[in-house]
Amino acid sequence: MANVIDWIWGLDFPPLKYRLFKGMRGNSLMVLEILQIGNPILRQVAKEVSDIENERIQKLIDDLISLTLSVNGVGIAAPQVGISERIIIVASHPNPRYPDAPLMSPLAMINPRIVSHSQEMVRGNEGCLSVRGKRGDVSRHREIEVEYYTRDGKFHRRQCSDFVARIIQHEIDHLNGILFVDRLEPVATDFDNSNQDIPVRQFS
Repeated sequence: MANVIDWIWGLDFPPLKYRLFKGMRGNSLMVLEILQIGNPILRQVAKEVSDIENERIQKLIDDLISLTLSVNGVGIAAPQVGISERIIIVASHPNPRYPDAPLMSPLAMINPRIVSHSQEMVRGNEGCLSVRGKRGDVSRHREIEVEYYTRDGKFHRRQCSDFVARIIQHEIDHLNGILFVDRLEPVATDFDNSNQDIPVRQFS
């Protein structure tokens, strides 16, 4: 089923990348490609990170945060740049599309896991940097409790609600090979093909 969905939604766009981004950390240069629906990496279950303090992991986190801010996103997951490891960035902030979104500093969550959630579901409009120019309504749990490690290796358990909970659920889906188009409400699909080169505050 995922292959059919990927084919339908990816017809108009190159399957391997959306745009290039150059991130600097020290003297190193990294070129990140945002993979597009149809790339098999986006359908893989990402592996857990075992050595959080590894220099490569720390550099990846820096680059993911820079990329998220560069494209006006509110989050991103490592598989979207071709690295199938369980790392997400959550970077909520108010914007024209989500004026009531809380402001928070970008947060890296390593090996995140939702351990409980509310029964209440809330429908909200989502987009994705890996499904360029398309949006749709998705139902998510209003409240979640998530366990994760920070970039300094510390374990946290956190309760999140509403918009931040939606971002986290969206990004953890990426770690499990799930895209938001897999969860679209049947009558809620909305196409927005404007401004395709510079996405405006999308989930990643």
